[in-house]
Amino acid sequence: MIDFPESEFSELLEKLRANRPLVHVLTNDVVQEITADVLLAAGASPAMVVAPEESGTFAGIADGLLINIGTPTAERIRAMNLAADAANEKQTPWVLDPVAAGGIPWRDDVIRSFVAKRPTVIRGNASEIRALAGFSSSGKGVDSCDSSDSALEAAKLLARTVPTVVHVTGETDYVTDGERTVSISGGHEMATLVVGTGCSLSALVAAFAAVTPDRVAAAAAASTLAKRAAEYAAKHAEAPGSFHVHYIDGLYLTGRKA
Repeated sequence: MIDFPESEFSELLEKLRANRPLVHVLTNDVVQEITADVLLAAGASPAMVVAPEESGTFAGIADGLLINIGTPTAERIRAMNLAADAANEKQTPWVLDPVAAGGIPWRDDVIRSFVAKRPTVIRGNASEIRALAGFSSSGKGVDSCDSSDSALEAAKLLARTVPTVVHVTGETDYVTDGERTVSISGGHEMATLVVGTGCSLSALVAAFAAVTPDRVAAAAAASTLAKRAAEYAAKHAEAPGSFHVHYIDGLYLTGRKA
């Protein structure tokens, strides 16, 4: 396992901003706005196309796709399936965020149906990744009660089994394809007090995956950017409300000034 190289992060961030990839976002109701703001601040272009009648067509146009299972409904699941199928047909990278995996049997069945479609990257917290890999987990709703370190072996197993790239987030983030593993440290704990920082990170992964065929590097670059932004926000914020604003600023300013 290695730390993600600074030079590779800088190169991918520059590439992201130069290409401004269009990211099709099918996410939960709670995080629509912050996800759009995060993508715009980072240098990508968000589009929330949620109707089943157009989700498949749009996924075929977009440069990357996020499917977040946070607030599923029958219609939304249909739209997500059409989008994932179109992305696979067009070989467009797509990210699965298995929100609250391991908590409710119906939700778990939905999540596993998307895992079977072999997403480009699965991005989740430690409890979600442990649950998907068949390990015991102790999540509480959307929050993880497990450490990312404890989910590393589960992530490697899941990556080899699907196969895909698995991105497990926590105090230290890990990205693995089952053989190659990189770690990303840093960030700030106040990020856990702002709704949507994790879900929007998954959208960042989709944005970076749109500009490089190296999916491990794409996920690692997204984590690095998010952690840098959190560190910037923590230096300027007094509480979670102001952290939210400064986090968006940090995404925009990272790599733009000394």
